Amino acid sequence: MKTIKLVSLMLLFAIAASGQEKKAIYLDENQPIEERVEDALSRMTLDEKIAIIHAQSKFSSPGVARLGIPELWMTDGPHGIRPEVLWDEWEQAGWTNDSCIAFPALTCLASTWNEDLSLLYGQSIGEEARYREKDVLLGPGINIYRSPLNGRNFEYMGEDPYLASKMVVPYIKGVQQNGVAACVKHYALNNQETDRHTINVNVDDRALYEIYLPAFKAAVQEGDAWAIMGSYNRYQNQQGCHNERLLVEILRNEWGFDGAVVSDWGGVHNTMEAIKNGLDLEFGTWTDGLTMGATNSYDNYHLANPYRDLIKMGEVGTEELDQKVRNVLRLNFRTAMNRNKPWGSMGSPAHAAAAKKIAEEGIVLLKNDKNTLPIDLNKTDKIAVIGENAIKMMTVGGGSSSLKALYEISPLDGIRNRVGDAAEVVYARGYVGDASGSYNGVVTGQDLEDDRSSEELTQEALEVAKDADVVIFVGGLNKSQNQDSEGADRLSLDLPYNQDELIQKLAVTNKNLVVVNISGNAVAMPWVNEVPAIVQGWFLGSETGNALASVLVGDANPSGKLPFTFPVELTDNSAHSIGEFPGEGGQVHYKESIFVGYRWQEKENIEPLFSFGHGLSYTTFKYGKVSADKNEMTPDGKITFTVDVTNSGKRQGAEIVQLYIRDVKSSLPRPVKELKAFEKVTLQPGETKTVTFTIDKSALSFFDAEKHEWIAESGDFEAIVGASASDVKGKTAFVLK
Repeated sequence: MKTIKLVSLMLLFAIAASGQEKKAIYLDENQPIEERVEDALSRMTLDEKIAIIHAQSKFSSPGVARLGIPELWMTDGPHGIRPEVLWDEWEQAGWTNDSCIAFPALTCLASTWNEDLSLLYGQSIGEEARYREKDVLLGPGINIYRSPLNGRNFEYMGEDPYLASKMVVPYIKGVQQNGVAACVKHYALNNQETDRHTINVNVDDRALYEIYLPAFKAAVQEGDAWAIMGSYNRYQNQQGCHNERLLVEILRNEWGFDGAVVSDWGGVHNTMEAIKNGLDLEFGTWTDGLTMGATNSYDNYHLANPYRDLIKMGEVGTEELDQKVRNVLRLNFRTAMNRNKPWGSMGSPAHAAAAKKIAEEGIVLLKNDKNTLPIDLNKTDKIAVIGENAIKMMTVGGGSSSLKALYEISPLDGIRNRVGDAAEVVYARGYVGDASGSYNGVVTGQDLEDDRSSEELTQEALEVAKDADVVIFVGGLNKSQNQDSEGADRLSLDLPYNQDELIQKLAVTNKNLVVVNISGNAVAMPWVNEVPAIVQGWFLGSETGNALASVLVGDANPSGKLPFTFPVELTDNSAHSIGEFPGEGGQVHYKESIFVGYRWQEKENIEPLFSFGHGLSYTTFKYGKVSADKNEMTPDGKITFTVDVTNSGKRQGAEIVQLYIRDVKSSLPRPVKELKAFEKVTLQPGETKTVTFTIDKSALSFFDAEKHEWIAESGDFEAIVGASASDVKGKTAFVLK
């Protein structure tokens, strides 16, 4: 059973009464935290120091009982609080009070382009973690979307480092308001699941600093994250969880990180490197994070007995140990030892409402010819819903983010609940993908077995669709192996289970076809010109069906925009064109360098299926002229751009105005343009608002690897305002003097 983790007030009083009240600084929350850390450190024995830097169970590390310092308890995220497992097993503990609200996956959050919603997300999930007495939330994930085949992209925040940076900071702040540490992951370059424990990433410094590190830097320096999780992969032939360049030179020395570095489960491979290269807290070794290990295997961790033995033999000193202990103590004082943190709450109506709001704002309307959407229930008698994803639970599965949700509203149930008696809603399966309904002991309870042939399923779907006023096909990916799931990458950009063929037949049968794609990744759409309306639905969590129905019938006006590019075909993506994915012989080379996502498509003049930043609305927006407060900028100055945006339609809507910067002439190759600011504005019909963007030299800079510094070259620049990367609304020129 889980041991009690709260510090006993009686123990604290006993320590004070023993005459140590003036000396026990570490117990006094009114004292500066660094003084508390040093005081506690001075009181610890070697064995106690060794103990607190590695796990004692699947999800906990010990404190120092003698000193009243409690254990630290971790929980998987970042989309909901993982159900309780047994002490030393992955089997479910069998609790009946550990069901959570499942929040939308982080691709959906990124699609809101709404920093206020990111704060709400962090606050809400942080409250659930706090209620469950967890000290560290293992999330959010912010690895860059390099390839649409990465099975774990659904957990991340897209392809653009600026967007990911702006969205991760409020999430962290929201979580940590609850006295729960956000453990930002996976630092760094964890951009594939294939050979994830062994692959060595070869990337140039410019791409490292411009593309793959900015969101982590923002998490540390702006979000003040209390913990960072190392990555499984190797970089410069060292594991990410004990990587000198990443963890010591960059994270600590360049960024000034003062939190704790936590290993990914099973990510530690070498004792000496773990000692020297910046790891503070080791989890999952010997069991590889997945299977049972030897009895008392925690004592055999790299940062356990092997470390202590090296110290006792005089082969290493204790300087590194003391620094690790400082970092873990600091984490403890911020979380488990923080007696002023709020109580939290679990499964509340407020959290459900937050999940629904985030899902609604993250849903992206990709296409809407002839105003097929929203569905007018006053003119609709029959709605046909087709597709396995209309009924399949998506909160279970996908790896460590799998959840035991308090509830999950399916798309079909959400549509039926919203439509009510206004229209008949009929359903056909259409295809059978994955009938399973369990993962790591969490069972959905659904029986999705269906032994009909694909021909029978297709025929039923076409019959149902034939006389419907509107057809809603709900398909896409799921969280099974080789789809959107940890541990394996996708095998193709195409939709699985012959969905493309079914969609094409449905498009012929009924012209009023809406395709809802449920996925955390881009997919190929060979039928894109045959289908009038396409909705990107993401993995939307507990409120999936309610949020989708709200958008489909127009209760909510869609305002989400894509956080990554949808390519027409796989080779339109730079990792699959000139780069490598997933590599071979234990090596992967990022030959595309900084040209990731829209940066590559614009460089090569490749038209995407749907652009980065693309998303439609049920209203329309008119942009005015882009103007600047001056036409030149000094290196220590700023420049402000303004543009008027008007809702030129007939209903309230929100538009995400995007500012890109172009360096007209540079000494090094640069993207055609790069996102440097955005703002989401809500407008009533006919209303106009002035959107203002102010940038400084950092928005004009590139990373010079030879000088190892950010450079802004004097010369001509353009400020480009758009509704997406490809939908430019206006631009203005300026000069950096």
